[in-house]
Amino acid sequence: MTRALEGRRCIVTGGSRNLGRAIGLAFARAGAKVAFTYSSREDDAAETERLLRAEGGEVLVQRGSVADAAHVTAAVAAVQAAWGGVDVLVNNAATLQVLPIALLDEGDWDGVMAVNVKGAYLFSRAVLKSMIRARRGHIINIGSFGADRVVEAPVHYAASKAALAGFTRALAKEVGRYGVVVNDLVPGLLESGVATRLPPHRVASYREQAALGRLGKLDEIAALAAWMVSDENSFMTGAKVVIDGGL
Repeated sequence: MTRALEGRRCIVTGGSRNLGRAIGLAFARAGAKVAFTYSSREDDAAETERLLRAEGGEVLVQRGSVADAAHVTAAVAAVQAAWGGVDVLVNNAATLQVLPIALLDEGDWDGVMAVNVKGAYLFSRAVLKSMIRARRGHIINIGSFGADRVVEAPVHYAASKAALAGFTRALAKEVGRYGVVVNDLVPGLLESGVATRLPPHRVASYREQAALGRLGKLDEIAALAAWMVSDENSFMTGAKVVIDGGL
């Protein structure tokens, strides 16, 4: 994968930490220009920008909510103005609440759906003109094993990720004629991120059920994402790509 993404213009939403940061760094090491969005953690965003610049590539940073259409329009316009277009979009931004349905109010449900589903729709819509014009492009939606596995996943989070899987398949069908591919990358439970917010018994249960007996590493997922948006991946679209240690 050395320099396999040379010159590619990439956007990673929710890219200031954890998996988003790891994907951005993997892209930068492969030669890509990386723009990332974040919503609130300025210290994490500053550190990610520093790490990306240390890789020697071009970097753009945009702050805002992926559920805000004005922010999405402005973020994509900034990338297009700076680099002339968008080749890769990773819809990574997501939010999670560990709550039983009895304690969910309507605002909780709407908030998760807005970030996890509407955000992917808004960003995909915004970048597709550039991709269709170029007759090429890659979109990766970051899914979750909680969407279709029998695990203790919060219902609104699981429902949002199931919706994202359907969005992936439908969008792949719609834009494939233009050379744009869309895939759903589904990581298992990782050492960073969601696992740190789950009760210990859930994390232990995952390790027990996984064939490899461990959690995933950020770099393992990021390396796969970098391959998925490279020229080596030329015939896969509408796919659910699972990397979960054999759950």
